[in-house]
Amino acid sequence: MILDKVNYPADIKKLSLVELEELAREIRHYMLQVVSETGGHLASSLGAVELTIALHYVFNTPEDKIIWDVGHQAYSHKILTGRKEKFKTIRRFGGLSGFPKRKESPYDSYDVGHSSTSISLAVGEAAGRDLLQRDYKIVAVIGDGSLTGGMAFEGLNHLGHIGKDVIVVLNDNEQSISENVGALSRYLTEMISGSLYNTFRKKSMKFVKGIPIIGKPIFEFAYRAIASFKNFIIPGQLFEDMGLRYFGPVDGHNLSELIKIFDRVKDINSGPKLVHVLTKKGRGFVHAETDPCTFHGTGPFDIETGHSKKKGGEESFSSVAGRTLAHIAKLDDTVVAVTAAMKEGTGLAVFEDVAPERLFDVGIAEQHAVTFSAAMASSGLKPFVSIYSTFYQRAYDQIIHDVAIMNLPVRFLIDRAGIVGDDGETHHGLFDISMFRNVPNIEFFAPSNGEELRNAIYYAWNRNDGPTAIRYPRGSSLTIGLDVTKAGSFFPGKAKILSKGKDVAIIAVGDMLGVAIKTEEILKAKGIEATIINLLSIKPLDTETIIEAIKSCRGFITMENGYINGGIGEQIYSLLPAELCVKRLFACGFPDVFVTHGTFDELLREYKLDHSSVAQRIEESLRDR
Repeated sequence: MILDKVNYPADIKKLSLVELEELAREIRHYMLQVVSETGGHLASSLGAVELTIALHYVFNTPEDKIIWDVGHQAYSHKILTGRKEKFKTIRRFGGLSGFPKRKESPYDSYDVGHSSTSISLAVGEAAGRDLLQRDYKIVAVIGDGSLTGGMAFEGLNHLGHIGKDVIVVLNDNEQSISENVGALSRYLTEMISGSLYNTFRKKSMKFVKGIPIIGKPIFEFAYRAIASFKNFIIPGQLFEDMGLRYFGPVDGHNLSELIKIFDRVKDINSGPKLVHVLTKKGRGFVHAETDPCTFHGTGPFDIETGHSKKKGGEESFSSVAGRTLAHIAKLDDTVVAVTAAMKEGTGLAVFEDVAPERLFDVGIAEQHAVTFSAAMASSGLKPFVSIYSTFYQRAYDQIIHDVAIMNLPVRFLIDRAGIVGDDGETHHGLFDISMFRNVPNIEFFAPSNGEELRNAIYYAWNRNDGPTAIRYPRGSSLTIGLDVTKAGSFFPGKAKILSKGKDVAIIAVGDMLGVAIKTEEILKAKGIEATIINLLSIKPLDTETIIEAIKSCRGFITMENGYINGGIGEQIYSLLPAELCVKRLFACGFPDVFVTHGTFDELLREYKLDHSSVAQRIEESLRDR
């Protein structure tokens, strides 16, 4: 096998074109074998195999910098940069990250995971390179989805303005192009990227501009004429207008074409360039080609059938949220749903089936999603914004400035709150408690199961005097076939006491309630009695219930699936009278570090937040009292 002989990019450069094509096939096969066991972002990486090979073949990495956007497409990159054997551990605890990480390899220029960052990183890298008088190439690889993010256009605008030598590769897996147009575009791209053309272009422009009086007008006319013709033939005028020379579209699965265009563009030193590459998500795996959405981020699956290996069972929180909203939409035509390229992940596909005209997927534009929803709320609609916790970080200013200050009734559904497992640092939702609880006017809830989530959504639907936020984790809602057509009672600012004991009060938030209940079982076997409080309402806070419970116990702890710093535990502690503060045994939550990837249970054990560890800490703390 060719792949057996390839460990680093230097090995690629020794291969013939035929061998490179075979290498691409072998990488796809290896990727499928591994990801079918580990899960991961498959479709994007399958589509970028030839592109990755061509980049490492032409450019002198790691001296030349390849900067990936998000990193969903970077599995081939990991395989080709010294991590071939370790790739079997991808997204597993203690193994490779699913995203580029600088601590893993010098070939990973930056840690990435959120969209639309690569161009800004590339511009900053270029500014540093030039000021320090260094000599290397910089390539930013960005997908068409990430290009919908406003930050990408901010980066493009700045790049065009300062004119740095940067190559932007647009990996476009959505656009199709007819054979005729494609052939003409390939001819024009080959022509305008050639050294003879570019030398002639540079000298001719210099000559024409030097002609007294008429030189500059002639130059400007010629430039406009060329631009107009190019815009008529190929879809690159937007980038040309922003100051980037456009090349493409190029067949992203044709290694010969890719190598040729990168070879030529690399040698053009006159400012920023954009190479438009057309690829197909899921390339080489029929199930991913026909259903790229499912295989964008997949769990383990059967290669033959494409079916998930995960056994059916309890419904996810996302599914409960989506079904509940879909039903409410049937009852109220003012209900609208907004998401940012997360329709399927947030369970909103069922909403679309019910009210497609009231579902707004704004693309990777979380800031816009929030402000857009604020205006709809002002107009009399009832918007529900459903976004993953980690991506709400991008819209924090809009939450404060455009929603909370005006006290508009926007409903924030915070999906994937807490640790999310295999995607690691960039995707854990560990900041939302500290973010949302500190904003005036927002009511904030953390349901522990699907039934409570349903009830909270119904409450938010009927609340029109301010914004509401509801956080819930990835994974099981602990419910099966939940009836979403009616809701039970829901009381904001009221905690639930599940059991009473004299030794320790355990105040649990959201999905940590399950850990608290298991902890109580261990303590009970050791003769330690616990009071279990399901906090449910983060804001307003039921201080009366909390204080009375703590008074009746020897000590108390708080448990939250978020950071201790700025978390609900700190808030509760700050509100207690001094004589009760001394009863705190410890606070359960994540410490002041970026949490690695791993399963929910693995990460709880790693940070001593699992029920066995918590029970042991409680026992030891009470013994010392």
